[in-house]
Amino acid sequence: MQSSGVLAPPSPRSLDGMALPLPMMRDILIKTMFRMNLTLVTRLAKSICLPVNVTQELMDIARSQLLVEATGSLSSTGSTEMGYQLTDAGRKRANEALAQSEYFGPMPVPLDVYRDQIKRQSIRNIQITRDQLTTAMGHLILPPALISNLGPAVSSGRSILMYGPPGNGKSSISNGIRDALGDKIYVPRAIEYAGQVITVYDPIVHAAAEDEEQDPNSLRRTTGRFDTRYVRCERPTVITGGELSLDMLDLVYNPVARTYQAPLQMKSTGGIFIVDDLGRQAEPPQSLVNRWIVPLEESKDILALQSGEKFEVPFDTLVIFSTNFHPNQIFDQAALRRIFYKIKIDGPSQDDFLKIFALVARKKKIPLDEGTLVHLLQNLYPTIDNVYANYQPVFLIDQMIAICEFEGIPYQMTPDMMDRAWANMFVTDEDIVR
Repeated sequence: MQSSGVLAPPSPRSLDGMALPLPMMRDILIKTMFRMNLTLVTRLAKSICLPVNVTQELMDIARSQLLVEATGSLSSTGSTEMGYQLTDAGRKRANEALAQSEYFGPMPVPLDVYRDQIKRQSIRNIQITRDQLTTAMGHLILPPALISNLGPAVSSGRSILMYGPPGNGKSSISNGIRDALGDKIYVPRAIEYAGQVITVYDPIVHAAAEDEEQDPNSLRRTTGRFDTRYVRCERPTVITGGELSLDMLDLVYNPVARTYQAPLQMKSTGGIFIVDDLGRQAEPPQSLVNRWIVPLEESKDILALQSGEKFEVPFDTLVIFSTNFHPNQIFDQAALRRIFYKIKIDGPSQDDFLKIFALVARKKKIPLDEGTLVHLLQNLYPTIDNVYANYQPVFLIDQMIAICEFEGIPYQMTPDMMDRAWANMFVTDEDIVR
């Protein structure tokens, strides 16, 4: 099975192909039986995300170790499937295993197997065309040269720094890049390294694609088409802003469950990591980029377990930094060298400003008034040296709409309303006596 050209992870056919420690798999099976009160192999298979035949192999091993016993067929429910329950020894082992780790449910994917899947669906395998990027940015008024610069940067899958004055759509452009990707990838529910479980799939970050299982018949056809330890998702996008700190880029250990949660950049694997408002974080921008020197250059990240043991994970993410500061103010040249594309996002020309203004006015159903526009361009903008920004049309029009709604009059624009709107867009420099 493929997802828009992405090769799906093959479903495991036997325990021998799982590449996980057998005691770990057995313990996850009996912990899941214990916590979820499951007795049927078909239901257990769905819960631990393994094919029924592989789950049965695991059940047979647990049964041979006297941890599980058969209860006979459950004909009273209309099913002829054999039922199983934990023995006293099985319940004791389940409690011992839960004391070591509360993790149960989906069987994790070994780190090495996960690496192979990342290669199959790498962000660097994507080739974005001009039409795709233009369509994704269709709601924005952008100069053609900007699309020409963005296209190769996105297709490369390498890091991008967008900089320029505030309010000119850097965040909107980042989101447009995300929308241009368009295809689906496979995100593991959890991965395993050195016997430790690291949860990766996060419904807050990952948008699962529609379930292709529609009825019992289609269920039989689709089961086994790909490894259900993965979730088929849109390419992920993680957006952070001023709240980003260095510790958010490390594994998160849950001391109660004794499991780990993947850091933000790992959840964005195969997709985009957007660092918005760079320079507003408590951490200096230089420190944030220093943390990513190895990942950006070598496509691998280094994480650490509670024990202090360090290990490598793939770093397959399009990192987009967005800042209102000039790069030379926040980075040294060594850091800038490691960011592959630097793209300045300037404010619009007067012509583009008017196009944006007309587009917003039409969308918000407020009629244009030539006299008001002349007043805006000839009397107001000269007071700020005719510096235009993409956010200003929306701001000014929303202000005039608010005035109209308060006064109970039809939507309209007048020079007086524009003056009132303009007064709310800037704060006059003055000394305040206190």
